[in-house]
Amino acid sequence: MDRIVTYSPAYTIVPTYECFNRCAYCNFRTDPGQDEWLPLTVARDRLQAIQNTGVIEILILSGEVHPDSPRRAAWFEHIYQLCQLALSLGFLPHTNAGPLTFAEMARLKTVNASLGLMLEQVTPRLLTTVHRHAPSKAPEKRLEQLAWAGELGIPFTTGVLLGIGETIAERRESLAAIAAIHERWGHIQEVILQPHRQGHTQTWVGPDLEPRDFIQIIADARQILPPSITIQVPPNLLPDPTFLIACLEAGARDLGGLGPKDEVNPDYPHPSVPDLQTQLAAAGWQLLPRLPVYPQYALGVSPADWILPVALISKLGSRPISNLNLPPATGPSTTPSSPFDSPADCAPTPAPKFPTVIRATPATPEYGEYSRPRS
Repeated sequence: MDRIVTYSPAYTIVPTYECFNRCAYCNFRTDPGQDEWLPLTVARDRLQAIQNTGVIEILILSGEVHPDSPRRAAWFEHIYQLCQLALSLGFLPHTNAGPLTFAEMARLKTVNASLGLMLEQVTPRLLTTVHRHAPSKAPEKRLEQLAWAGELGIPFTTGVLLGIGETIAERRESLAAIAAIHERWGHIQEVILQPHRQGHTQTWVGPDLEPRDFIQIIADARQILPPSITIQVPPNLLPDPTFLIACLEAGARDLGGLGPKDEVNPDYPHPSVPDLQTQLAAAGWQLLPRLPVYPQYALGVSPADWILPVALISKLGSRPISNLNLPPATGPSTTPSSPFDSPADCAPTPAPKFPTVIRATPATPEYGEYSRPRS
């Protein structure tokens, strides 16, 4: 068995912390209008300072501006320009900015190695508890994003948030929903299993996920998800360093983006790569860097096989690709070599059937009912 664990050498750029959602467990957001957007000049200075340091991925992680806000277009353009800037300086962007329109997602595909959005949980019960004031967390909205990414041929990262009030059965249902979408389009490269940890600014107080429950959901995920999907666990959110080895033995194979700060969980700093390498080597594991796009989506025998735009593929030329190729999580990959043969502007295809989820979205004081146009 290959005892290889991967991580992405990463740096996070936050366009804005403002977000119209108010998730009860959030330690990231500020209220709309209460945060100045990051100027491009400041972003350039930060990115130039980390050139030639080994960083590959630039995570563009943003709070959400409501789709009906007059500032939405400017917000999206700012994110797009940050991606362009990162590319121009030799980095590979990966954007996670909440639910997008179909057109927004298609445009971001041209300047990103991959995109991401946490599914979190498919149960509608959380819309009456921790997601009561977070309309974009409606499960069918999140599932729709995963399906649209498949239609557009975007390598995608998603995940589930654990320990926020869901049941064991609901965790498995969320994983099954991800598996169903991937079975249709083959575009989901990794699934993050993220345990909730209490932060100092959140309003909801809940117990941390029991370690034995976390090990069980890793094992469940490895059984439910296709072998081509890598399971990721965040090492800074684990109860102690030795617990990481148990996670790997259960089926996890990736540690996500490691950088100076976890913006979503600022109370829990990332461990250093050298410390992780020492810890893992002592247990017989090898820690290797990877790209923010997995090889099966970036490389092929000819340009016709490449999923990513040629402009992004050219950025890979200076990277040690042969050292970053991932082995399958378990057994051979089931992802087709070219699963995205249809053009991005093709007619929409019928969505796969998902587990039963919420059918109505609560109103918000600022904008009323949340609706998500296709374009």
